[in-house]
Amino acid sequence: MSATADLALRTPLPINGDDGAPGFGIYLHWPFCAAKCPYCDFNSHVRHAPPDQARFAAAFARELASMREATGPREVTSVFIGGGTPSLMAVGTVAAVLEAADRQYGLPDGIEITMEANPQSAEAARFTGYRAAGVNRLSLGVQSLIDTDLRFLGRLHDVTEARAAIELARQTFPRLSFDLIYARPGQTLEGWTTELNAAIDLAADHLSLYQLTIEDGTAFKRLHDARKFRLPEDGLAADLYALTQEITTTRGLPAYEVSNHAMPGAESRHNLTYWRYGEYVGVGPGAHGRFRFENGRRVTMAERHPERWLEQVERDGHGTAEIEQLTEYEQADEMLLMGLRLTEGLDLARYEAIAGRDLAPERLTLLIDEGFVEPLGNSRIRATRAGMVVLDAVVADLAA
Repeated sequence: MSATADLALRTPLPINGDDGAPGFGIYLHWPFCAAKCPYCDFNSHVRHAPPDQARFAAAFARELASMREATGPREVTSVFIGGGTPSLMAVGTVAAVLEAADRQYGLPDGIEITMEANPQSAEAARFTGYRAAGVNRLSLGVQSLIDTDLRFLGRLHDVTEARAAIELARQTFPRLSFDLIYARPGQTLEGWTTELNAAIDLAADHLSLYQLTIEDGTAFKRLHDARKFRLPEDGLAADLYALTQEITTTRGLPAYEVSNHAMPGAESRHNLTYWRYGEYVGVGPGAHGRFRFENGRRVTMAERHPERWLEQVERDGHGTAEIEQLTEYEQADEMLLMGLRLTEGLDLARYEAIAGRDLAPERLTLLIDEGFVEPLGNSRIRATRAGMVVLDAVVADLAA
């Protein structure tokens, strides 16, 4: 049996009975898109001529080998192919990259292998091939179920294509998630109620629901600064968030993280690795990794420009542009920021072991008294619903 065929037989195990272990993930970044969305600040690039996919696949394999040498043997708990737009990759490219990951780390049975995809018809036509290559969880960038809002968001698909892609993905992959963006200009509570319920009717087991934010360096930043559109006022945005929690909980997809909702057991294992402050390697242009090294935790940051990354990998065997060694304080702040995003909360004992210190008891007590943080037994804390709305301020207060 070929490596690809073996991978294709692996259905991701549900994480019921999850022991809360942080895990070790592999992130693979495909940086190319058909068009740059106006809200996007990710490392994504549009090319008029298609990239040499065979050459990039070989570079991914080389960088995976370098990462395996740096980390040593690890038990991988998830693989995530993100972008950019990974569904612009040929099926053979996806298969080659996953086979390289399997060669280096020995991907175990039941491992979650997620791939991001767009709902456009040309990309959806490749779904069966991606499944055969080993992908067992798809994450679709739907973003809206209203055609006018899709055009505002710069998406190239329409609602008909999105619904067709969701249906095809449900038939093809054991697990499916799709994204929606809310708190859009002109959005009302009534309109979001209708749209979100329609999305849940279509959803399999997982939804990612993000509030629209204006990021530096994006087209939306320039348009917003020029007052070409307005976001909902803070009060309405908070009401939209509260409504989102209410509807998803009632419909059986409660939040397990600020923006992510799932049926019990269908949470994203890979993203839980990030939020539980686990370890992962990042492979591809602009990818970041965080993993234990000789004297603590190391952050690797790859060259962002795709062609420069490619040339560096071919020359040096890796595309790493920067390496940073994190102090205990930096690790503690990162863990705090990630852990408080989770409904399961922050493991205080692990935090104290990493930080070498307790959370300031007076600040923690004040936040609990004000209703922004709550204890979970004697071993964990988490942000309340009110705290989630102002999470950055809660984290900043605790980290001070």
